[in-house]
Amino acid sequence: MDINILKSNKPKILITGANGLLGQKIIKEILIEGKYTAIATGRGDCRLPTEWGGYIYEEMDITKLSDVMDVFKVYKPDYVIHAASMTDVDRCEVNRHACFEQNVTATLNIMKGSAHAKSHLIFISTDFIFDGKNGPYDELAKPNPLNYYGKTKIDTETEIQGYEYNWSIVRTNLVYGIAHDMSRSNIILWVKKGLEQNKELSLVDDQFRTPTLAEDLANGCLLIVEKNATGIFNISGDELLTPYDMAIKTANFFELNAEGIKKTDSSIFTQVATRPLKTGLDISKAKNILGFKPKTFTEGIAILAKQIKLANYKM
Repeated sequence: MDINILKSNKPKILITGANGLLGQKIIKEILIEGKYTAIATGRGDCRLPTEWGGYIYEEMDITKLSDVMDVFKVYKPDYVIHAASMTDVDRCEVNRHACFEQNVTATLNIMKGSAHAKSHLIFISTDFIFDGKNGPYDELAKPNPLNYYGKTKIDTETEIQGYEYNWSIVRTNLVYGIAHDMSRSNIILWVKKGLEQNKELSLVDDQFRTPTLAEDLANGCLLIVEKNATGIFNISGDELLTPYDMAIKTANFFELNAEGIKKTDSSIFTQVATRPLKTGLDISKAKNILGFKPKTFTEGIAILAKQIKLANYKM
């Protein structure tokens, strides 16, 4: 623990899942802005770049209430951004116990810790709470999840709305980006690599999303903090695209031959969990209330392209 950081008069933001893609982007933006004290938490050792500095890291298993309470009693954060979650939709469908533990039980623990500190709690949710029949969806649309992952998220949203202090729910959609010390790919990197290797790629054109650059999602979360905004907010990209559309845009940006990209539909693929066909999110509320301005998908590709050139993805 860095006592000097802890003694700062800046408002404290505790981030769960700090080792993940969104968590890393939030920490990075906090450090750049310099307005807040960042308390990064995660399961296991810290995987954030050692050269960043200026934040506190605490190991915390959010499925264990004792772990959570120990951390919250020490730091008493003003804000909590609960970014940790089990998001592998198929794995959630198969291993429902683990999914419930990580998505529901863990969030209830974070709520208890947050209530102890009277923190403003910001919860990250998903477009998969919808059935995909009437997308894009605004914040007032009626949820109807098609898979277990979506069910745990909407059940947790209901719990969050009963939280006794300030709360915010951030619904997002197909988050993409690059983070330090992470091997997880994304559609841009997958398409780029496949076309460079002259592979034939099949992508569906009957699923619609509003893909979200991780940096934009982090910015949206911090806009909520900055404005003390409460309630439900859709934070995503602003373009309704299919995976096929995204692949073509990627090929065009990197000047790769798009003839290897073949159009198909969801019936070709067998997946354990049912996916909604047309979701996407209407972000009008976030634009008007928060001043949220997401990048276009092509701008997002350009940002990733620059990051790819940085061998160690340094700040």
